[in-house]
Amino acid sequence: MKKTKKKKYIDYSGYFFILPVCLFFFTFVLFPMIRGLELSLYSFSKKTPVFVGLKHYANLLFSSNNATIHEPFMKSLVNTVIVTAVAVPIVVLISIFVAVTIYNKHAVVRSFFRGVFYIPAISSVVSVTVVWAWIYHPQYGILNYVFKSIGVINDNVDWLGNPKTALYAIITILITTSLGQPIILYVAALGNVPKELLEASEIDGANKWQVFTKITWPLIKPTTLYIVVVTTINSFQIFALIQLLTAGGPDYGTSTIMYLVYEAAIKNGDHGVASAMGIILAVIIGIISILQFKFLSTDSD
Repeated sequence: MKKTKKKKYIDYSGYFFILPVCLFFFTFVLFPMIRGLELSLYSFSKKTPVFVGLKHYANLLFSSNNATIHEPFMKSLVNTVIVTAVAVPIVVLISIFVAVTIYNKHAVVRSFFRGVFYIPAISSVVSVTVVWAWIYHPQYGILNYVFKSIGVINDNVDWLGNPKTALYAIITILITTSLGQPIILYVAALGNVPKELLEASEIDGANKWQVFTKITWPLIKPTTLYIVVVTTINSFQIFALIQLLTAGGPDYGTSTIMYLVYEAAIKNGDHGVASAMGIILAVIIGIISILQFKFLSTDSD
């Protein structure tokens, strides 16, 4: 007698569950990326788009092609790198310090501080900038008042109008609004560290610093990787604070690539240049994220 082969049953129901997510991804993420890449190859200076190839990229990256576009872009790129290089390490260090400090406190105290640090993250950007605009006000700002009272400065400082201080004033605001989520994530990560390991290390004579560096830090490293990557991306994409407080000034002193994209696309209507800036920014973020995954991932240990 011939054996009848059983038909292999394949369950396709799982594909229907992921279909909405896939449609969302292709419609609102992948298609805009492809469309942006296409737009970056065209010039919109005339009534009809003209194909120019990689001309926009050459103008942005090399001064010999178009200095009027290259110089603001390079200033904005340097500002973006400075914002990220300063803000990300400070956010990580402060978040770890606060999380470790409040973790062993009473649950009510711990929840209170998590809520306090998370308020700027959930507050309206406009309301936050209004408060900081008052703090930085050159005549009536509380920052000048406090610094003059303790003898740090003698005359009022225009914190947002001075090229030497404007960018770092923006970075300060970015740091305060970026601490909420990392603190909550670190407190949760500390709760997953086995207490048996901590108690055993203390019995063996390890001090608090050794316990943190040898046990706690390696175990919360995946959380650190996520925080570093997300904070880096957010720092590279900073826009609202700059638009509302300085509009990229003075003399592009606080301009970032994201603000320059907005200026080129919305104000000047040059969608080709704006798309090219966005593609360059995406490539930079991608490269940095890959490096962060390589050096901070637990698999690299």
